[in-house]
Amino acid sequence: MAQMTLIQAITDALRVEMKNDPNVLVFGEDVGVNGGVFRATEGLQAEFGEQRVFDTPLAESGIGGLAVGLSLEGFRPVPEIQFFGFVFEVMDSICAQLARMRYRSGGRFSAPVTIRSPFGGGVHTPELHADSLEGMVAQHPGLRVVIPSTPYDAKGLLISAIRNNDPVVYLEHMKLYRSFRQEVPEGDYTIPLDKADVKREGKDVTVIAYGAMVHAALKAAEELEKENVSVEVIDLISVSPLDIEAIIASVEKTGRVVVVQEAQKMAGVAATVVAEINDRALLSLEAPIVRVTAADTIFPFSQAEGVWLPNHKDVVEAIQQVINF
Repeated sequence: MAQMTLIQAITDALRVEMKNDPNVLVFGEDVGVNGGVFRATEGLQAEFGEQRVFDTPLAESGIGGLAVGLSLEGFRPVPEIQFFGFVFEVMDSICAQLARMRYRSGGRFSAPVTIRSPFGGGVHTPELHADSLEGMVAQHPGLRVVIPSTPYDAKGLLISAIRNNDPVVYLEHMKLYRSFRQEVPEGDYTIPLDKADVKREGKDVTVIAYGAMVHAALKAAEELEKENVSVEVIDLISVSPLDIEAIIASVEKTGRVVVVQEAQKMAGVAATVVAEINDRALLSLEAPIVRVTAADTIFPFSQAEGVWLPNHKDVVEAIQQVINF
């Protein structure tokens, strides 16, 4: 197996599926010769040609409309929205068209579109580049929303997304692109689009997270291990649909829960996780659930994001709170 960064795993997944299926098309702003802002599509146009990997105008609404039309003609589009903060320009295509296509057509049509987009703080981007807006699209029935936290997950998840007949919003945390390497199988493998993963086994408290916050949770777990606190870390991977069975199984084992998200607290994925636990496993809890999130403000300018973003110290404090309840 090769050692890959998350961005390399994404490129490899695109290459695998473009070789596997001639109907897979990759397009977006600067994804061709330049290989995208983060070089996720580097080399693909040279390998597969300008008919299958091509640049679009700087118009997210046009990218979305093109994806809708191509999917209805039998293609499997993989459009890139250059930063997910720009998703407002393409919400009609994603939520009013792609998400409803199967229902609207009575099952005659599907929309096998995988929308790739980077997001996330910690890398000092300009305004609207880092916002965590996954909760906004996760609310819409008909969409799958997935967020890998490791290179291994990134490749298998993207291959699964491209092969799936539902529209998938595939979000890539920018801070994780080149932050570490992991062994990734060469060739073809898949990861389910609706399953969480236990990244660390534990018995005292469950920490549920996704994206970059998985690594904050793992770092907190390592620190608390020195204090004889055993922390189980669950990576949601899919924020829509949620893997309720995996969540409840862990809650019933530990009895204490912390839910972590980088996004603001209001109406987020963490709130839905808490609600599902309260609905299904309230009597298994030994303490109230604690959420770790960003503040309910607009994402700050880059000079202040280190103060605003949740980190492993916040997770440690939350875990200690539920342990000492």
